[in-house]
Amino acid sequence: MSKIRTATCSCKLVTLTCKGEPIRTSACHCFECQKRTGSVFGVQARFYKEQVSIEGDVSSYTRVADSGNEVSYNFCPSCGTTLLLKLSAAPGHSIIPLGIFSEQDFPAPTFSVYEERKHGWVAFDCEVEHYD
Repeated sequence: MSKIRTATCSCKLVTLTCKGEPIRTSACHCFECQKRTGSVFGVQARFYKEQVSIEGDVSSYTRVADSGNEVSYNFCPSCGTTLLLKLSAAPGHSIIPLGIFSEQDFPAPTFSVYEERKHGWVAFDCEVEHYD
């Protein structure tokens, strides 16, 4: 039987259900993830699009990333919680912030990007691939 994980926004009007294991978990230190989270980096799980279902209405915002690709954010129109990110460079994937999941059994990040923007005091005690 496939693992099922549930993620919700702060006001619980939107629920995501993810079936199976994520492709990977990652940390992103880009300025936009810092703004999106209000923290020094974002941590998210990447799933195949067909593993994720959404219940409830979401609003979206799309921006152009440093790479020139589009990044779309789906968020709750009531409380503003970011629920899902979509990358034009990876149309078959859904990226979900780890902090919105009820379960806390995700593997440690194996991938860390935009490390040139990483705060100097941030360090991981797990093995990760590092990308500037």
